[in-house]
Amino acid sequence: MLIAAAVCPCPPLLVPEVAAGAAPELDGLRAACSEAVRALAAARPDCLIVVGPADRAGRGKHAQGAAGSFRGFGVELDVRLAAPTAEGTSGGGDAAGRGPSPELPPSPPTLPTSLAVGAWLLEHAGWDPAVPVEGLGVGEPLAAERCIEVGRELAGRAERVALLVMGDGTACRTLKAPGYLDERAAPFDAEVARALAAADIGALAALDEELAYELKAAGRAPMQVLAGAGEGARLKGELRYDEAPYGVGYFVASWLS
Repeated sequence: MLIAAAVCPCPPLLVPEVAAGAAPELDGLRAACSEAVRALAAARPDCLIVVGPADRAGRGKHAQGAAGSFRGFGVELDVRLAAPTAEGTSGGGDAAGRGPSPELPPSPPTLPTSLAVGAWLLEHAGWDPAVPVEGLGVGEPLAAERCIEVGRELAGRAERVALLVMGDGTACRTLKAPGYLDERAAPFDAEVARALAAADIGALAALDEELAYELKAAGRAPMQVLAGAGEGARLKGELRYDEAPYGVGYFVASWLS
């Protein structure tokens, strides 16, 4: 059952090394993301699943320890999806709190950018590598019905499941936004923010797929996965951040019991 969730945006600029001189502009966003991830850890889940948008090559499951990279953004920075414990990628550690295994050998990057940002957030927040973690890259065209089915499946993985949902709102909030200005973007993002604040799974499930695509809302599918996972969980929502720097809607939210 889903016992906790966090929603965070996934722009590479969230990583200070990528943002470089512009890094201070997103300090508030980074702080909100760190708080949301730490709230996930405090919920003491049996496992964490990081869900984010992915192109065709990055779709599907990504095991704990999978590699990601920001080299494509001009930065020599690599990440791992919560390095496995000495017990292996199934995580677990022992009752004595056995630490992580020695440095893993290099492996080619496989994580889509959204999950690489998620891996950076986990590392930045000091995620316990003894808690099993896996990633799931979701294709933007995935239908709402299938997203909800996937969410239900994820929630059934363990008795105490947590989700870290990576995804942006619309990219059409201003004239300089990646998708230019679209007057429909602000109302769309306002409804997403309201749904996240209220942990309203019905509203997330009802997001218009076609409109989300037109407004370049990359978080639509992952958020609808969250809607499916949250069925019956009766979690309470808290909206930690709702802004549109660079004309893109960014949200940070926590769903906790």
